[in-house]
Amino acid sequence: MRTFFEPLKSVDRYILIIIGVLAFISLLMLTSTVYDDGFMLDRVVIVQAASYFLGFIGMVAVLHMGYTFFLGLEKYMYIAAVVLLLSVYIPGLGLEIYGSRAWLNLGITTVQPSEFVKILFVLLMASYLSKHRDDLKQFRGVIKAGLYALPIIAIVLKEDLGSALVYMVGWAFMVFFAGLDYKILAKFVIGVAAAVPMVYNLLSGYQKDRIEAFLHPGNLDLPGNYQVWQSKVAIGSGGFFGKGLFNGTQKNLDFIPVQQSDFIFSVIVEELGFVGGVFVILLYGGLLFRFTTIVRDAIDMYGALIVTGFTAMFLFQIFENIAMTLGIMPVTGITLPFLSGGGTSVMASMITVGVILNVGINSKAIRF
Repeated sequence: MRTFFEPLKSVDRYILIIIGVLAFISLLMLTSTVYDDGFMLDRVVIVQAASYFLGFIGMVAVLHMGYTFFLGLEKYMYIAAVVLLLSVYIPGLGLEIYGSRAWLNLGITTVQPSEFVKILFVLLMASYLSKHRDDLKQFRGVIKAGLYALPIIAIVLKEDLGSALVYMVGWAFMVFFAGLDYKILAKFVIGVAAAVPMVYNLLSGYQKDRIEAFLHPGNLDLPGNYQVWQSKVAIGSGGFFGKGLFNGTQKNLDFIPVQQSDFIFSVIVEELGFVGGVFVILLYGGLLFRFTTIVRDAIDMYGALIVTGFTAMFLFQIFENIAMTLGIMPVTGITLPFLSGGGTSVMASMITVGVILNVGINSKAIRF
């Protein structure tokens, strides 16, 4: 009799091991952020542990379905994606945090719909691009692919610039992988550059403030610059081996901003030093490399595009978050996958890995 966890025997175990290590580091560092002369079983740690458990169950559940199960469901998934994103505007249900109305207040917890919609978005684009690869040989084909994604990205962009950038990077990688011609790519890049001023004018006030702060890092009066400066101080003070677990002074004095989510990497490097930071980056590098092997071995373009989209999103999130803590990228509120505190992010990321592993299992099944 097949057990619920049987599919795990066929998956890439290196991916599971790396995620297990990242989960351990996440819980350890979140515990450190609430450590106060003794261990505290804080809500953020409990929520993170519970989210990993629920995310793991969701990941295994996805493994029981073939990834081609979603083909033919595009209309329903598209409608579901738009409804989920617009649900944040329902009075009494939508919640504004840090100037962004991108959350749902469910009473006992909050949920960020855009995290789950990422999964639907990649599945939708993979289906569309696998059916319209020949169209990408013409510029209008790329425009059509952009228009297909535009409603979802536009809704996300209105409230959350960081998440919108993740969507756009995923879309760009998938279009390129599907066979975008280099000449058309050049035209598209020029078109995007020309549209930047118009898009900038459509951004919310707080989003413009973050960009302005990034362009003038020396002005600590601009929103976010003081926090980034404190982050860099924490990272620099960690030295080679760090100040020791639970001993970060910038963290303990609450100088590191949003240290349980956006700036968790600053806490890691302050306490575990350069060595700890490099170790985390190597873990991410290994994870992304294993994802690329699944792309290489995928038996169809649909599966390859799915994993390409998710890999691109993870890559951008990792790069943007770490670069943000170092002051070389704007503060966008993008969390560090698998490490930052946040139940929605963890569960969505685990389910995403389930879809990636699903492609790997079904590719391996008929290879010899």
